[in-house]
Formats: sequence, structure tokens, C-alpha cells
Amino acid sequence: MAQHNDLGRQGELLAQKYLNQNGYQILETNWQYRHAEIDILAIKENILAVVEVKTRTSEHYGKPEAFVSKKKIKLLMEAVNHYVEIKNLDVEIRFDIIAIIKNQYREDIEHLENAFLWY
Repeated sequence: MAQHNDLGRQGELLAQKYLNQNGYQILETNWQYRHAEIDILAIKENILAVVEVKTRTSEHYGKPEAFVSKKKIKLLMEAVNHYVEIKNLDVEIRFDIIAIIKNQYREDIEHLENAFLWY
């Protein structure tokens, strides 16, 4: 597996641990629908958090959350609509980003709730 894939997987595991420690129940990880993949679907207090995890080794080229494209947002919205429909869920939906900087010197996790809104 490529080194960036390893870093991404490590970041997703850190994000899952963070969410669990903060009272979220993980429903799905790497859930796919058509061309979209939702990194984490988690629920807390009847809010379904659609979580995109972005992991980088530094902020040299920008903050991790800056790498979520408009196309990715659109795909996430389509996927979560399908997920809620097939699971027959009656929940509020929120789009979050967990931005992680992980290298040999630091491991920072920032949870950005409502990182982007429904269009």
C-alpha cells in the first residue's frame, strides 16, 4: 500500500477513536454509493454526522480541510441522501470534517462541525 494510503488509514482510525471518545456511535466506515465514499457515518443525539477525514503530515500546502473539493461535497450529499433513505432514518444530518496533522513530531486532531451546508 502506498505511503499516503497508510497515512489516510491511520487518520481514519484516529478519527474513529476521537468520535467514540466524544460520545458518537460509529454506524459505518468507508461506506460507498456510486462514485462516493463516506469516510465515517456516526450518530450522536439524533444527529447523523457525515465525516470526511483529511490527514496530512504538515500544513505546508494548506490545512487538511482545504482539500475537500466541491465535487466531493456534492458526492457526499448524494450518498448520504441514499443512505438515509435505504436505512429509513429520521435524523438531522450534519457534514463534518476531521482534519488531522500527523507526523513524527505531532498528532493534532481538529473536528470541524457543520464544515459545509446543504445546497
